[in-house]
Amino acid sequence: MIHQTAIISKDAVIEDNVEIGPYTVIGPDTVIKSGTKIHGQCVIEYAQIGKNCEIFNFSSIGKRPQDLKYQGEHTKVIVGDNTTIREGVTLNRGTAAAGQTVVGNNCLLMACAHIAHDCIIKDNVIVGYSTGIAGHVEIDDGAILSASIGVHQFCKIGKSVIIGAGSMINMDIIPYVTVQGDRAVLVGLNLIGLKRKKVKFSEIEDIKSAYRILFMSKLSLEDAIAKLEESNSLYVKDITDFIKRSQRGITRPK
Repeated sequence: MIHQTAIISKDAVIEDNVEIGPYTVIGPDTVIKSGTKIHGQCVIEYAQIGKNCEIFNFSSIGKRPQDLKYQGEHTKVIVGDNTTIREGVTLNRGTAAAGQTVVGNNCLLMACAHIAHDCIIKDNVIVGYSTGIAGHVEIDDGAILSASIGVHQFCKIGKSVIIGAGSMINMDIIPYVTVQGDRAVLVGLNLIGLKRKKVKFSEIEDIKSAYRILFMSKLSLEDAIAKLEESNSLYVKDITDFIKRSQRGITRPK
């Protein structure tokens, strides 16, 4: 299961049923959990890779962050279970700020995507071809980023967001919406995604109402949030909690 040309550090931990292809290098302080397949000519170090992942050729995981403040401190990358990392992905380890870069379970990072230091990518996230995510970005469950997107450092992207190809993200994006453009603007709700997730009709109506209050009423943002906090909807609470945590400000309609 491990090709004879693979180079594996003496302190790496390789669990049972792991496949490692030719000319791959597994560096120090690395754990590869059972059932994971690593194709040829990958480099992985200072990383923990979960169960049943698949990592394709030429990917680089755990190399030092591209941050001039990094001074060689001991940090790592953590990848959850059942995640697929396609060809040429770069996934840098953390800095002293957070100590780790995290990718969750059941994610798909398409070819040539870049995930920078200290990012937190939660479960069931898709990152499209050649998309670049700068440092300290947080992406919540179920978000979909299409191809050739740029995400500014420290941005937060909410649950079940979908971002159109070629978008440039420089502000936070509330949950359950669709954005696109350079600079990206909010263009509506991700209704298709919500229906695919079998969200109830009544709950989708709650989200629609919240959208109208936030962006179509004449209320200030503070007054709109106060009104939305009267709702019992957990989906609306996701939106209000997200806005209250935002530090960069939220993406709005044009």
